[in-house]
Amino acid sequence: MKNNQPTAAQTPKELLHDLHALVAEAEKMMGESVSEHTSDAVSALRSRFDTAQERFGDLYEGAKKRVVAGAKCTDAAIRANPYQSLAITAGVAVGVGLLIGLLVGRNTK
Repeated sequence: MKNNQPTAAQTPKELLHDLHALVAEAEKMMGESVSEHTSDAVSALRSRFDTAQERFGDLYEGAKKRVVAGAKCTDAAIRANPYQSLAITAGVAVGVGLLIGLLVGRNTK
């Protein structure tokens, strides 16, 4: 059920702003007394929540696809150059070990 609203948030920051506004409206509605418009307001809030949930799902799927693509690219690079990858990993491990050794040695003096 896609919602093709022209005001749909396109970035996570805009989506977060929309969710804050939705929560503020819900809190305001809960603070007010019950009226004949309550069911309409609840329906509108539910619709907005469903739209926000759908957008979060879309953002999640997009992020998941990018992470999987990055992992596949990394895997391919490591398989294509296993010795270079091993050398880089060992070099990073030695550098981190040296840094930790310097920091620990400095504190014991």
